[in-house]
Amino acid sequence: MTTILLTHATLTHLDWLEAEAIHILREVAGQCANPALLFSGGKDSICLLRLAEKAFRPGRFPFPLLHIDTGHNYPEVIAFRDHRAAELGERLLVRSVEDSMRRGSVVLKSPDESRNKHQSVTLLEAIEEFGFDACIGGARRDEEKARAKERIFSFRDEFGQWDPKNQRPELWDLYNARSHKGENIRVFPISNWTELDVWQYIQREQLELPSIYFAHPRQVVRRKGLLQPITELTPARPGDVVETLSVRFRTVGDIPCTAPVESDADSVVCIIAETAVTTITERGATRLDDQTSEASMEQRKKEGYF
Repeated sequence: MTTILLTHATLTHLDWLEAEAIHILREVAGQCANPALLFSGGKDSICLLRLAEKAFRPGRFPFPLLHIDTGHNYPEVIAFRDHRAAELGERLLVRSVEDSMRRGSVVLKSPDESRNKHQSVTLLEAIEEFGFDACIGGARRDEEKARAKERIFSFRDEFGQWDPKNQRPELWDLYNARSHKGENIRVFPISNWTELDVWQYIQREQLELPSIYFAHPRQVVRRKGLLQPITELTPARPGDVVETLSVRFRTVGDIPCTAPVESDADSVVCIIAETAVTTITERGATRLDDQTSEASMEQRKKEGYF
């Protein structure tokens, strides 16, 4: 039998990123009593599922999947979420911002307000309901500046709040998941990945995706320098010029705040080529509600945002 030894020279940058992420997932499983993996059906969390497969198969995942649903997500993404969880045979827990609204813990300023930022309330309620001591998320440091301030194991206090000045050292890839009752950890295994890395990994692993990630014709209007799709939740306003353009979504989230970008990229290969030359960050190109200043996102994270 021939033995093949992998050397540093034969490992690609994706191999290194994958190995680091698998190590982090196993650290969560080893250190935390009751973790959950946040799965929205978006591309980053799809990569997390593949990494979890590589970390724990043929056994079951040592954590359930958890989605905080705004109630205003794109139906293609919700259908994919359910399909993928069933395909893996893993437990999917869904908690909705609408439930928090009925309880009175979320109050909208207006009926058409984006529910995106209110997910933090529902997440904290789910953490308390199930007693989760860690939540694994797909955030990357290249998304925007506030995310780059977080450690891989990001501590939250008993109120679910994040303090950027109270971060635990992570020297030599040593992670500290210790927490007292009521406290929890957010863990970001793909912190060192970029948007381009994610797409290259999707191509390498041949991962299935919701259709809205690929170029398709859609009616849109131009607002705040971005494109807003015409939907039942975001209808055209008087004076709007409705255009039908070829677009795709770089990220998926709450319909009122998630903008597509003009694109003809109808395959992963084409998306990789497009991503390699873009000069606009993912959130800067797609978020109608926050086109965010660092301070705005940092404040959300202090309040418990993903």
